[in-house]
Formats: sequence, structure tokens, C-alpha cells
Amino acid sequence: MSEQTLSVQHPDMETKSSGTSRWKGWIGGIFFTFVIAVLGYGLSHLSGFDRIGPLASAIVIAVTFRQFSGYPESIRSGIQFSSKKLLRIAIVLYGLRLNIEVVLHDGLPLLVRGAGTILFAIGLTLLLARWLKANTTVSLLLGVGTGVCGAAAIAAVSPILKTEDEDTAISVGIIALVGTVFAIGYTLIKPLMPLDSVSYGIWSGISLHEIAHVALAAAPAGQDALAIALLAKLGRVFLLVPLCFILIYWMKRKHAGEARANIEFPWFLVGFILMSFVGTYLLGKAIPVSESVMEGLSNAASLLLTMAMVGLGLNVHLRDLRNKALRPLIAMVITSVLLSVVTFFVT
Repeated sequence: MSEQTLSVQHPDMETKSSGTSRWKGWIGGIFFTFVIAVLGYGLSHLSGFDRIGPLASAIVIAVTFRQFSGYPESIRSGIQFSSKKLLRIAIVLYGLRLNIEVVLHDGLPLLVRGAGTILFAIGLTLLLARWLKANTTVSLLLGVGTGVCGAAAIAAVSPILKTEDEDTAISVGIIALVGTVFAIGYTLIKPLMPLDSVSYGIWSGISLHEIAHVALAAAPAGQDALAIALLAKLGRVFLLVPLCFILIYWMKRKHAGEARANIEFPWFLVGFILMSFVGTYLLGKAIPVSESVMEGLSNAASLLLTMAMVGLGLNVHLRDLRNKALRPLIAMVITSVLLSVVTFFVT
């Protein structure tokens, strides 16, 4: 038998080898984002990084890895699964945090203020972005994050807006950093503010970026301030759903007749709503569930969202960061300052 005959490989063996390689890439990519996410949690416990949280810390690690080692192409399929599929699962689980009953029964006035915050933040950010000639996509994401609920809102609207992973990662990093600075600033100026604890809580809840930022700023003012602040913030989270449907309509109108007008229905939003109902009316009522289980589900959502951020962060090119991020950052900071001032006077 000749060497040429011996070297011929059976087609079934080639197919099997290819399938095994794909599975390794898929599993390897998911595991890779998991490891970086865990490292992000670890980094977020160090001085300085404890202020920006695990999401931004994980993005920092992912971006740093990309600049020095390049994109790990062999496990791209798993990384993309994390940045897209796990992202949607995290948003669905995030719905458990929203108590619809509390928002509708006790927070209707705050809901109206929350709607005003969202309109103000998105509208002014885009207006400033046009004036500054900033990247429109990043500016819109930052406007949504500022108005609604930070990284979670950016993650929810990104599939609808069909944004690039790099733009999403940049926006999440900026929102985490700026929101943390503002939350710390609130705690520093609180003693100088002519507000009682409840009014201060409302101000924090309707003006700060993420739930974690609201909690950070309001906690020093006491339990009453924290409770009303979180209620005000949950009202803005509740408005994420109608905002997403408005953006779907806007995208279809904007790209009418183009291929991009074929916007996928965001089924993960249906899951978000269902989880909100489950968390509000079933868990702890019809279905007995301990606080530790609820906390575990919340932690799982945070971990999945962090893994998704790792996948997005790996798409960031630092050489393009200045061009894409600087002007939207300026627009967002100006918007955040004016939002704080306006909401202070209407509190």
C-alpha cells in the first residue's frame, strides 16, 4: 500500500474533527469569558476598582487582554455566545429585581418623574452630541444608560439598535465610571444640601445612573432615603420596556425600505416582563422562596451580564477609543450635571 493511500483521510473523520473543534471553540469561549468575569469580581474588591464594580472591572481586563494578546479567534464562537445569548438571559433574570406592584401602587408620581429623566437624558445627550460632532451611536447608548438604568439599559437596547460590540462595551465602561463618580459626589455634598432624607433619596433615585449608584449615594442618608431612592430607580427600570418598543418603531421608520429595517422582535423583553411578574406575584407568595435563593438568582444575572461584558470588551480597539468615546463622554457628563441640577430643583 502506498504512502499516498495511507494519507487519505475519510470524510466522516474530517467532519467529526471539525465538529469537535467547533465544540471546543464554543465551550472554550464561554469558559474564557467566565474566567475573566471572575477576575473582574476579584479586581472589583481592590481599592479604587471597588468604586466601579465588577462589570467595568471585567471590561478593563478584557480590553487589556485584547491590546496585548489580540482577539482569541479559536474560541470566537463561545465568546460571541456570551456577548449575545448570555446577555439576553441576564436581562431576563434582571426582571426579577423589578417589583411591579410596588412601582404601580407606591411609585406612580416617581414614575412620571422617571419618564421626565429619560426624555431629558436622551434628548439632551443627542443634542449635545450633534453640537460636539460626537459618535451618534455611543451618545445614544449613553443617553439611554443615563436616563434609565446604566449598563443593563445599554445592554437591553443594543440588540435593537444593532450597535457594534465595541460601541456597547465603550458605553458600559463610561457609564460605570461616570456614574460612580457622581454617586460618590452625592455622598460628599449631601451634608450641604437643604434636603431631608426622603427628598435626598428621591433626588438620588431619579437622577443617578445605575441601581448600584443609587444605593451607594442613598445608603448614608438612612433606610428611609434608601427605600424611596430604590423605588424611584425601579420606576425608571420599569420604563425600559416601553422605551425599547419605541426604539423598535423608530428603527423601523428610520431604516424603512432597507435591510436593517428588519428588526428582530426582542423576545428577551418578554422574558424580562414575565420574570417581573414571577418575582412580584409568585416567588415568595404562591411559591415559597427564601431570600438566599432570590439573592442567588440576582447574583447569577450579574455574573452572566459580566460575562457578556467580557465578550463585548474584547472587541474594543484602544486606538479608536479616543475618536469614539471622548466627545460622547463630554456630552454625557454635561447631561448628567444638568440632570442633577434640574431634578434637585423639582424634588
